[in-house]
Amino acid sequence: MLKSLFFFIKYFLFWVVFFLIVRFFFEIWNIDKLSSFPFTEILKTFLYGILMDMSMAGYFCVIPFLISIVFWLLNKNIPLKFINIYSYILLAISAIIAVVDINIYKEWGTKFNDKAIEFLLDSPNEAIASTSSSPILASTFAILSIFVLGLFTYHLLIRKTNSISLKQKLLYKLIASFFIISFTFLAIRGSVGIAPMNPSRVYFSNQQILNISAINTNWYLISNIISQSKQKGNPYLYFTDKEAYAIKDNLYKNIKDTTIILNTAKPNIVLIIMESFTADVIEELGPEKGVTPNFSKLIKEGLLFTNILSTSDRTDKGIVAILSGFPSQAIQSIIKRNDKQAKLPAIPTDLKKIGYRTSFFYGGDLHFANFKSYLMSHSYDKIIDINNINTDEELSKWGVADDVTFNEFLKNLKTEKQPFFSTLLTLSNHEPFYLKGDYKFGKNNVSNMFRSTSYFTDEMLAKFVAEAKQEDWYKNTLFIVVADHGHRLPTEKREIYDPGRYHIPLLFFGGALKESYHNKKIEKVGNQIDFTSILLNQLNIRDTAYHYSKNLLSPQVNGFAFYSWDNGFGFMNNNKQAVSFDPIGKRVIYKNKIDTPQQEKELEKKAKALMQTVYQDYLNF
Repeated sequence: MLKSLFFFIKYFLFWVVFFLIVRFFFEIWNIDKLSSFPFTEILKTFLYGILMDMSMAGYFCVIPFLISIVFWLLNKNIPLKFINIYSYILLAISAIIAVVDINIYKEWGTKFNDKAIEFLLDSPNEAIASTSSSPILASTFAILSIFVLGLFTYHLLIRKTNSISLKQKLLYKLIASFFIISFTFLAIRGSVGIAPMNPSRVYFSNQQILNISAINTNWYLISNIISQSKQKGNPYLYFTDKEAYAIKDNLYKNIKDTTIILNTAKPNIVLIIMESFTADVIEELGPEKGVTPNFSKLIKEGLLFTNILSTSDRTDKGIVAILSGFPSQAIQSIIKRNDKQAKLPAIPTDLKKIGYRTSFFYGGDLHFANFKSYLMSHSYDKIIDINNINTDEELSKWGVADDVTFNEFLKNLKTEKQPFFSTLLTLSNHEPFYLKGDYKFGKNNVSNMFRSTSYFTDEMLAKFVAEAKQEDWYKNTLFIVVADHGHRLPTEKREIYDPGRYHIPLLFFGGALKESYHNKKIEKVGNQIDFTSILLNQLNIRDTAYHYSKNLLSPQVNGFAFYSWDNGFGFMNNNKQAVSFDPIGKRVIYKNKIDTPQQEKELEKKAKALMQTVYQDYLNF
C-alpha cells in the first residue's frame, strides 16, 4: 500500500519544491535588500515559509487527488493526461503571478493582492502604463525560467504515476484515501490547533523584507481576495471605540487661533497637485541636487512646510487627503465608494458656498479610480481632462504632458470669474516616465527617467507661474503646490514603511501671501491632510468637519503625522520619533530616534488609535 502512496507524496512534494523555486527568484530579484542580512536569516525565509508552501500545495493537490482516488477506487489508472494539463496551467499562472509580485513589491512595497487585480480590471490601460517602467525583457525571462524549472521538477518527480497498484483490497484503498485526504486538508489548514494558516505563522523577523520573502505569493493573493470579499467590520481593532477616539481627539484638540499669512480675506486660490513630487528631488528637502531648480526659486518667494508627509502612496488616496482632509484607510480607498465619498466634506464645497468659482484640470482620464465622480460630488463647476482637451501633441500612455495641461489651465484662469478656486493635477512624473523631448538626466535607468520627468514638470510649473505673474489677478492670488504622494524613486532606498518615503513638499506663494512670509519655513511635522485646515482657517471658514486635519499655523497645535499603506501604518511626532506597525505580523517593523520602550509604546498606541478610528469612520460614512 505504501508504494501506492508514492504518487500522492511526490505530487505534493513537487508543488512544495516549485514554491521554493519561486521564493528563490523573489530573493534573487531583491538581492540588494537582502545582501545585508546573514545567510542564516535568509535561510529562515525558506524554513518558515515552507509551512505556507505546504498549505498552498495542499490547495493545488485537492482536485488531482480527489480525481485520482476515485479512479483508484474504481480500479482504473490515474488520468495522467488531465493531471498534466492541470499542472501545466497552474505552473504557467503561478510563474506569471510570481513575477508580477516581484514587480509590485518593487513599486508598491506590498505583495500581489486584490488591489492590484482591482486596478487591472477597473483601469487596464493605466495599469499597463504603470508597469511600463518594469524591465519587460527581464520579467519575461523570469517567467519563462520559473515555468521551465517547474516543468523540469514536475517531470523529474511525476514520471511513474501509473506505478500505483490497482490490486489492493478496497479496505486498504479506503484507509489510504482517508489518510491522503486528511493530510491534504491538514496541510491546507497548516495546524491542528485553533488558528489556521495565516501570514503571521510565517513571520519570524523584525525585518519586513524577510517576512515578505517567507510568504507564499499564491496563498497570500487567494487569501487576500477571499478576506476582502468577506471584510465587513473594522480589521484594526486595538482599543474600545471610546478609548481609540479619546486618543485621537486628544491629538486633534480644537484650537481656534491662527497666524494670518494672507494680505487679503478672499484671494483667488490655485492648487497644484504634483504627481509623485517626492521631497527627495527638492534640494532644500532631500538628497538630490539640480533636479527641481525652479521649485527652489519659488521657495524663496513663499512659505515652505518642510516636514510634511503624504497620507499614503497612491493618487486616489492623496486626492481625498488634500481636498477632503481624510486619511488613507490602508486596505481601502474611499474615493471608489460613491455611497461613502459623497458624504466627505471638501474644500471646493466650502468655497462654493461663499461665492468661489471652482475648476479641476488633469491631462489624463478622470474616470480613473472614480476621480470624476468624487470631483462632481464636491462642487467643481468645471472639470477638464483628456476628453476635453483638443491638442495635436503626442499623447503618453496616461494622457497629455504637463506642458499642454498647464497651458489649458492658464487659458482658463485668464477668463475665470473671481474669486476662483482652481486645481491642477499633473501627470508627467508618473510611470512610465515618458517625455517627448530630451531626458535631462538620460533614460538609461528608471531612476534617471524619474529625475528627468521631475525636471520637466518643474520647468512647466516655472513657465506657468512666470506667465501668471503677468496677469492682473496674480496680485490677489494664493498659489499652493503639494504632492499627491511620495515615491521610492529616485533614490530607491526607502521601503514602504519608511516615513521618508512619504516626505513631500507643501509650498504657499503668490501675490496674496504677505511679503513677510517670503522665504520662510515651517518646521512643524504634519500631513498633506493638514492643508485643509490651514487654508480654511486663513479664509475664516470653520474646519470642524475635517476631523483629521490640524492647522499647522496655530502656535498651540502639536506637530505629528500619520501614514498608512496596504497593509500597515505609522506615526511620527514633532521630534521625528517614528514607528511603523505591521498588523499582519503584529509588530513594529520600523522605528526612528526611539530611546526607550515607553516612547515606542506611546507612538505605537497613537498609530493604532488613528488607524482604528480612520477605518471606523470610513465604515460609518
